[in-house]
Amino acid sequence: MAAKGNRILVYLSCSKCKSKNYVTSKNRVKTTNKLKLSKFCKHCKTHTEHNEVK
Repeated sequence: MAAKGNRILVYLSCSKCKSKNYVTSKNRVKTTNKLKLSKFCKHCKTHTEHNEVK
């Protein structure tokens, strides 16, 4: 059986309303800093910046 590797699951929360809207995976070896992605927030009903939280 293969090992899971260096990928971990991270939550993305909206920078305005702080709700956790998305779950994604990232490579902990290649991406050491926190993710910041522009995503649609269903609570704010706009595209906002979503930051990685644990």
